[in-house]
Amino acid sequence: MKQTRTLATMLAISFGIASNAPVQAATTITIATVNNSDMIVMEKLSSQFEKENPDIKLHWVTLEENVLRQRVTTDVATHAGQLDLVTVGVYEVPIWGKLGWLSPFTDIPASYQVDDLLKPIRNALTVDGHLDALPFYGESTFTIYRTDLFKAKNLVMPANPTWTQIADFAAKLNDSSQGVYGICLRGKPGWGENMGTIGDLANSFGGRYFDMNWNAQLESAPWKQAVNFYVKLLKDSGPPGVVSNGYNETLALFASGKCAMWVDATVSASFLGNPTQSKVVGKVGYVAAPYETSAVGSHYLWAWTLAVPKTSRKAEAAKRFALWATSPAYIALVAKTSGWGAVPPGTRTSTYANPDYLKAAPYAPIVLQAMQTADPRHPVDQPVPYVGISYVGIPEWQDIGTNIGQQIAAAVSGQESVDNALKQAQQDTTRAMTQGGYLK
Repeated sequence: MKQTRTLATMLAISFGIASNAPVQAATTITIATVNNSDMIVMEKLSSQFEKENPDIKLHWVTLEENVLRQRVTTDVATHAGQLDLVTVGVYEVPIWGKLGWLSPFTDIPASYQVDDLLKPIRNALTVDGHLDALPFYGESTFTIYRTDLFKAKNLVMPANPTWTQIADFAAKLNDSSQGVYGICLRGKPGWGENMGTIGDLANSFGGRYFDMNWNAQLESAPWKQAVNFYVKLLKDSGPPGVVSNGYNETLALFASGKCAMWVDATVSASFLGNPTQSKVVGKVGYVAAPYETSAVGSHYLWAWTLAVPKTSRKAEAAKRFALWATSPAYIALVAKTSGWGAVPPGTRTSTYANPDYLKAAPYAPIVLQAMQTADPRHPVDQPVPYVGISYVGIPEWQDIGTNIGQQIAAAVSGQESVDNALKQAQQDTTRAMTQGGYLK
């Protein structure tokens, strides 16, 4: 009995010491992400992660795309270490990985099912044999159009339209007096905004950014044809103030019924089919991205990913969240809370084999086809020294691409002629490539 009391006393003392011990504070990780709808859903659902991982708290920094790129690039390049997990794309990951700026994912649990990741996306994120980032969603480009407006005009959208056909449809469907425009395209300057559209368009006209000796080709005949076409199309059949419209603004225009057609990211389909976000549910069709002289490079390959900067002092916690947010379990969580049509697309083979997803997302086969046929190493019919379809995979591209986008936006707004805009873009790009050591 005495022995029992002694043991009980020791246990009580032991528990007493434990209960009076200071509770270790949770690790707070700062996550920088883009204000796209899928990321907003991730932030909303992340309370579930915090519930399952009480030792980790999440602090979100959600920014517009151009601002996000500047903030993240500055933090990572200067080794400031303010961000623990960053949203970056397939452009940044290979470059930053080679520079040693990212912490690779080397201990991925079997439950994550790495082999389930779509091969083009997995290849784009692999540096020196390791994934340097995990894909949150992937996408390509396709043509989005209003089936009700086409039917009212007895028009038929082909499965593989040309840009010339798109312009003809846009002219026939443009009804600005009723607030419906023939076509909406991105016009906001930025290498990830208007150049995401213009790059693909120029590729399909046969235009390449550089020849094999890194000489800029922006004054070449294909580029002049492509940009003249883009500017005229938007002037004739586009919405007013288009140079203020990036991806999110254009998505809002189409979702509110203001556009007859739109050529943009395949990820848009899930939002246009959501009645809480779209007024055109059941009135939207999808076909391949348009081309002109060649389908090569007419649609890009992209993925928004989660990566951990080497400067993060909370890398383990950041990686734990990245694995959670890009896992099959997260996809199942979105399906459970918002329906299969809302799950992040373009990352996993299993998503495109799931009958529930295929039923909710009838456009899924077109998306998968576009992603599997987009080849960043062969972006245009002519040979090129770079990787990337709508971008050029070199560090200098962020400045070069944004500058080209600004020059073309000036042409769209009428401040500059197309010839002068491309001449200025050619001169600026040549200067940047000389400073970068590509040209002697």
